[in-house]
Amino acid sequence: MPRIVRFYKTGGPEVLCLEEAAPETPAAGEVRLKIEAIGINNSEAQYRRGVYPMKTTSFPTRLGREASGVVEAVGAGVTGVMVGDKVSTIPAFDIERHGVYGEWAVVPAIALAKVPNKLSRVEAAAVFQQYLTVYGPFVEYTDLTAGDTVVIVAAASSVGRGAIQVARMLGCTVVATTRSPSKRDILLEGGAQHVVVSGTDDVVATVNKITDGRGARLIFDPVAGPGLADLVEAAAPGGIIFEYGQLSGEPTPYPLVTCLRKGLSIRGYTLWEITLNPDRCARAKAWIYAALEAGSLRPAIDRIFPLDRIVDAHRYIESGKQTGKIVVTAT
Repeated sequence: MPRIVRFYKTGGPEVLCLEEAAPETPAAGEVRLKIEAIGINNSEAQYRRGVYPMKTTSFPTRLGREASGVVEAVGAGVTGVMVGDKVSTIPAFDIERHGVYGEWAVVPAIALAKVPNKLSRVEAAAVFQQYLTVYGPFVEYTDLTAGDTVVIVAAASSVGRGAIQVARMLGCTVVATTRSPSKRDILLEGGAQHVVVSGTDDVVATVNKITDGRGARLIFDPVAGPGLADLVEAAAPGGIIFEYGQLSGEPTPYPLVTCLRKGLSIRGYTLWEITLNPDRCARAKAWIYAALEAGSLRPAIDRIFPLDRIVDAHRYIESGKQTGKIVVTAT
């Protein structure tokens, strides 16, 4: 019998259980996938620990929103996909009902996208979480132009690596930050022109030197916490800081005086703004497809685990050692 991943209480990676479960019949508007590969994300580790903004409402619950696979059954009223299609999931559904960790999953048909021919099944499981997250700040909401400087915080994550690719595609100068000196060369090879190692290098001085004191037009930050003060100092007058996570876990003081002086915008953001808005999502998908087809974007894969080692995959993402996407193969 095929297997799925569930957990019965919040906690560390060890709460994840790999269990046999008969595939469900999709309801109207749903499809069932035979999962081939699963993209692992920090938000899922936070959800598993019970610290994600959206809390688990009942147990046991499934987990995961990003996967590639093959359609093996369709519910009533489904159009646009058929049995045998190779697809990726777009993170736009209830994780408790439609979690994709396992060898099968039932998901809404509207949350599917055809797999571009150039991508492997592993790469296809690593596309939409990262590039949809980046698309909003870099394309939908900001008119970045060639020559603008952007700062990408925690740039060795899969979203960070994707953000570097998008920024370079737009002609921007990229300053990537990381906590680990060992990741400097990987980020430079991945397209960043400058790398700041937290605790060793000075992000404000680096940005001011690069920009002749003008500052960064856009700052993309999943960490928040006390480090926001330095990011505000590194921002250009009229610049914008997108806060899309809370990895620091510490309070985030608001640097009012500097924001007033520079006329800065500090904006909370999640990819749900894109995926739950049909018009924005359609624009984002078209933009991502075109960039993938042109070869401007390509998911950076750090490490691949088999499904039997889902606990190890979660331990690895929490270690912070990754430099790109962690993928679990289900077949």
